[in-house]
Amino acid sequence: MKTKISLLLMLFFSICAIAQQIEVNGVVTSESDGMPLPGVNVIIQGTSRGTSTDFDGKYTIQVSRGEQIEFSYVGFIAQTVTVEDQTEINVILKDDIASLNEVVVVGYGTAKKRDLTGSISSVNGEEVADKPASNPLASLQGKVSGLSVVNSGQLGQNPDIRIRGTSSRYNVSPLFVVDGIFADNIDFVNPNDIESIEVLKDASSLAIFGVRGANGVIIVTTKRAKNGEFTLNFTSSIGVKNITDAPDMADAALFRQLYDEQLVNEGVAPFSYYDEFTGDTDWVDTISNKSAFIQTNNLSIQNATEKNSLSFGLGYRLEEGLVKDEELQRITFNLNNEYKITDSFRMGLTINGLQDKLPNTGGFGSALNATPIVDPIHYDDRPEFNGLYNQLPIQIGGPQIGNPALVAEVTKNKNIGERYRFVGSLFAEVDFLKHFNFRANIYGDYNNFRGRAYTPIVPIYVSETDEIDNFNGNQITRVNQSSTVVFNFQQEYLLTFKKEFGKHDVNAVTGFTTTQTAFESISGSVAHDPNSAVGIIPDDSRFWYLNVFPYGDPSTRTSNSSQSERATSSFLARVLYNYDGKYLLNTSYRRDATSQLAPDNRAQNFWSVGAGWLVTEEGFMDNFSSLNNLKLKGSIGELGNQALPGGTNYPYYPGVSQGATAVFGDQVFPGFIQKFEENPNLKWETVNMWEAGFESTWLDYRLTFNATYYNRKTENLLVFVDTGVQTFFDNFGEIRNKGFEFETSWSDEFNDNFSYSIGGNLTTVNNEVLSTFEDAAIFANGSASRTITGQPIGSFYGYIVDGIYQSNADIAALPPSTLGSYAPGDFKYRDVNGDGEITPDDRTKIGNPTPDFTYGFYLNLKYKNFTLGMDFQGVYGNEIYRNWGNGNSFTQFNFRTERAGRWNGSGTSNWEPRLFSTEYNSLPSTYMIEDGSYIRLRNIQLGYTLQNKLLEKLKLQQVKIYANVQNLYTWSDTSGFTPEAGGSPTSFGVDTSGYPLPIISTVGVNLTF
Repeated sequence: MKTKISLLLMLFFSICAIAQQIEVNGVVTSESDGMPLPGVNVIIQGTSRGTSTDFDGKYTIQVSRGEQIEFSYVGFIAQTVTVEDQTEINVILKDDIASLNEVVVVGYGTAKKRDLTGSISSVNGEEVADKPASNPLASLQGKVSGLSVVNSGQLGQNPDIRIRGTSSRYNVSPLFVVDGIFADNIDFVNPNDIESIEVLKDASSLAIFGVRGANGVIIVTTKRAKNGEFTLNFTSSIGVKNITDAPDMADAALFRQLYDEQLVNEGVAPFSYYDEFTGDTDWVDTISNKSAFIQTNNLSIQNATEKNSLSFGLGYRLEEGLVKDEELQRITFNLNNEYKITDSFRMGLTINGLQDKLPNTGGFGSALNATPIVDPIHYDDRPEFNGLYNQLPIQIGGPQIGNPALVAEVTKNKNIGERYRFVGSLFAEVDFLKHFNFRANIYGDYNNFRGRAYTPIVPIYVSETDEIDNFNGNQITRVNQSSTVVFNFQQEYLLTFKKEFGKHDVNAVTGFTTTQTAFESISGSVAHDPNSAVGIIPDDSRFWYLNVFPYGDPSTRTSNSSQSERATSSFLARVLYNYDGKYLLNTSYRRDATSQLAPDNRAQNFWSVGAGWLVTEEGFMDNFSSLNNLKLKGSIGELGNQALPGGTNYPYYPGVSQGATAVFGDQVFPGFIQKFEENPNLKWETVNMWEAGFESTWLDYRLTFNATYYNRKTENLLVFVDTGVQTFFDNFGEIRNKGFEFETSWSDEFNDNFSYSIGGNLTTVNNEVLSTFEDAAIFANGSASRTITGQPIGSFYGYIVDGIYQSNADIAALPPSTLGSYAPGDFKYRDVNGDGEITPDDRTKIGNPTPDFTYGFYLNLKYKNFTLGMDFQGVYGNEIYRNWGNGNSFTQFNFRTERAGRWNGSGTSNWEPRLFSTEYNSLPSTYMIEDGSYIRLRNIQLGYTLQNKLLEKLKLQQVKIYANVQNLYTWSDTSGFTPEAGGSPTSFGVDTSGYPLPIISTVGVNLTF
């Protein structure tokens, strides 16, 4: 009986509840432009019931009186409305940026942007999702002040990333943090899976990362599902890549003319094989993959209930390179799952995975150097010769430069490279005592590369001898095999306290974290036995292993391995304090300890203090109606840098290497020597930085303008010293970077159908080496790059060219040169030190690879359902060192077309020297220096979003189609493929002829169900 009564009561109350529900509808618009917002989440708070707005910003929902409707949308402040008797509720959402209430990801947590005193730039994931780049970092070029991105067109090549200049000798790459885990790059992250990217640049935001934060930090957060939302999204794009701005090289006719003149000038016999070499080959065009194909497909599913939030992404990418037969295949997946066990206890996991089938990477250096008078393939009536590749002329680079077409063919499908990477985390967190949260995280990063390569025997036709030889003289087939595994393990235990009391607002975090890194690498090779009846190793990947029985000769088998382990442990703390919504104080502290240094210097402290003042919250600002927000801010702190030269893992524990042997009787004993002397006083570099600036918004939030001055000095540079007698690590030297950052934007609308936004950023960089070890110059691998006190790091060093000697009288009238023999038509080098002769002491700074400033700007237009976006990016004030096409005293290369204007008599040229293969004109000089300034139309995209009626028929929430062109045009004065040139910290901005940065044209579709 009681059961029946209970059922009746439940039915009665359910009927009453249904009867009390009313239908509410309305429109959600943006405060900044008044436009309707599609896809806004409309959720009944405390339930999983909800809907979303359609393309026109409209919604309809069943709700009971007294319930609260929450309206939320990425980039806007969530708004909650309590339902009483309304049947229509129209909502205007404010931009996050307008109120400074945007929540951004910082180290070990999140914070309101208004409460921060540091420099953090945020990029929405949508900015990189639909761009044709395999690495999301490439799409950040020109978008963030203080961030330098130098891209490469080569498949799988990571961009050169620097934040606020070059601050160390061995590594300038920032720390990457992907969903909490420290990483060396983010190429394993699918751009389509990214929710946001934060770039941290100042002491206030970086000090909590301690010894890993000195070069800046880039935090990547992948997508999470939002409560009450189920979304299925599919994106697909296809496109082509093409070479643009190929260097101008001599054709066959010009090459013959210039080469003949050079031989005459040198007084040697003329080239006697022109009848054998009658080709006219554009080698760049010959090996280029015309309209290289690129395709991406991404599927993402997001579903969230009151208890569980699940997000899953799967991506596939197929991309061809600009050299024939280069191809990259990539599969990525992302999984984020969070489960709410109780209102105060949550657990979750995140996994990012990648599988790469790596390309056979080539280049265009040999294509620029190879003489054009050779046909790629030899055609002959004799069957044994017909169809073979031609060797370049023995006198014109044949022994040094392989036939570029043959090189591309030899490497085709002969290298098998695979990479697997899995980056994941598990967390558990609990809220307690109302204002506290404890979170435990464990992270793992497994990165495995496996490679196999085959060296074949390839016949090649030699015209001068009318014989068949083997390419590169190779008589033996060989197999190489390698495997590298890097595993990072990280754990964190964090206690967070958040509370508002009176006018005080406190957000504090403290914690303990450890990292462990293990590295293992094994490699080996084996060759076939030419005396064995078994024969060569087959050109079949099934046999490309070290134990390739019976083809491999065991006596030729070699192997090698390397391994290392290291660990750190750290204590950290941070307090973000806000008083009365006006006065801000940020403090951070971290103590790092490492296994790599001596016990007395194993631990080091890092700290920062930042302060801010929200001036517009003061009463005296009430009459300044045009100024919406003004925040003055500044920070100071000390960080660390643990950069080491490649291959060094234990700077305090030197290890040994093989030295001389000793003979005792009839036995030979190997000897070993210490690699370098240990230094018990060795410690990490320290970086002292401070900044001051302001953030402001004006004219009803339509205009933003931010400015910052920064000053960063690296002290106690960690250097490896080789005096010729001693080798050791020590702390010597200082580098300073300082400059300004400016950011501005404007957004407005002409009418209900037409709106626009425009903005940009500019960063100045002043880099100076304050001191080096014993004030000695540091040369980068004997190149023209030099690091010395008083100059920018990696400055170009050489002779200043003041023209060309026009006659013997000209030579007699000027200081004599001790640099070698010279004659009319050769360079006039400047007597810099004024001692009356030209000597090596007259070398000086001839260029600076660091730009005076970098910049980017954009224009976005929206008309009805059409959108048009354009991004520009550029640099100004830097120099590029052209390290190709300058002549060579050992090998004859092709000529740049500029050499047609060479000196060939008095008054014919005062810049291009005579044709003569002398080392005198090949010395590093201003002749090799080019203006590195450029401006590029980085990206242009036209999009169209389908009308709502069509969506209803297709059961879709949103459909967007777009066409995108990247690197459409570059205005520059360099002679290479691209004015961009990355490199190492002490040698960058060097153009080695490299790899083109292509025009990439794509069309795509974005479907949301």
